Amino acid sequence: MSIRVGFGVDFHQLVEGRALWIGGVNIPHTKGALGHSDADVLLHAICDALLGAACLGDIGIHFPDTSGEFKNIDSKILLAKTAELVKNEGYKVINIDTTLCLESPKIKSFIPAMQQTIADILKVREKDVSIKATTTEKMGFVGREEGLAAYACALVEEM
Repeated sequence: MSIRVGFGVDFHQLVEGRALWIGGVNIPHTKGALGHSDADVLLHAICDALLGAACLGDIGIHFPDTSGEFKNIDSKILLAKTAELVKNEGYKVINIDTTLCLESPKIKSFIPAMQQTIADILKVREKDVSIKATTTEKMGFVGREEGLAAYACALVEEM
């Protein structure tokens, strides 16, 4: 049995006039994440963690922000495509562990919906998708609410 771990990280600016998508869930807020796709920082970090675990490069290689095909794409589609790449490489997802860094909004009440969304896409149990959140105690770009960040670890097993 071969088990592999991958790590992913993503950052996005927060701007007015955009929807805030985190973990596949639209979060009501005065600002949203800026990006080529829907800029779902959590799903992007998970994609990178999964791709890393399977030694398949990163999200930019597979879904470049220079391609019109991915302009404004729903990141749930990117996660599903990533899961298929990992499966085609001979791996299945065991679990995901993530941490979001943002000052606001508070997301605790949205975490169960995020877990369900991600679990459904990856075909794992909700309890196999850990989502934590923290602030940066008002320090840095996250603390000034200029942006947000997400970190993810993925554990995969050879099928």
